[in-house]
Amino acid sequence: MPATPPHQPAPDLVLGEDGRLRPPWAAESLALQHYYDHEWGRPVHSEAAALERIVLEGFQAGLSWKTILHKREALRARFAQFDADLLAEFGEGEVATLLQCEDIIRNRRKIESAINNARATIAVREHGGLVDLLEQFKPTTHQRPRSVAATPSQSEESKAMAKALKRHGFSFVGPTTCYALMQAIGLVDDRPVGAAPLVDKS
Repeated sequence: MPATPPHQPAPDLVLGEDGRLRPPWAAESLALQHYYDHEWGRPVHSEAAALERIVLEGFQAGLSWKTILHKREALRARFAQFDADLLAEFGEGEVATLLQCEDIIRNRRKIESAINNARATIAVREHGGLVDLLEQFKPTTHQRPRSVAATPSQSEESKAMAKALKRHGFSFVGPTTCYALMQAIGLVDDRPVGAAPLVDKS
């Protein structure tokens, strides 16, 4: 694909009926459009929000983000709104119950990982907390991709984040998952050139 001129929108964006340009993945449904416009790339500042994003990115492995969004409210309800103190108390009884819940992703390893990550979140409070830990891996410089196709799937920072999270006891946190997390919480701005910006919360 030829290089995109400096001030031209990325050639592989999709123009929505609302006149906003988005990557193809963000144009598949109204829910994805809303997520891209209002949330993807917005920094998170609370422990529960950071834990939720880690868990959701882990659940996405092998699935589409559309599926995760569809089940997100059920996951929040079933996983104690991602309150680490409450979720960390889940045991085998809760796991068995969750495996019967048709409104979530019934994968034992992912369910157990969510509980494990809540416990790791509590432990990392002694080191400044989960939000501070994640923010340590924000790159000092980062260029927005010139096209959707040119968007990376991992980086040196995401590899370092994955190692750090694993060292602190987190699971389902490989370099690619961590890079998706970095995109989702605004540690990197990977909206291709010309793509619709985040909608101002004000």
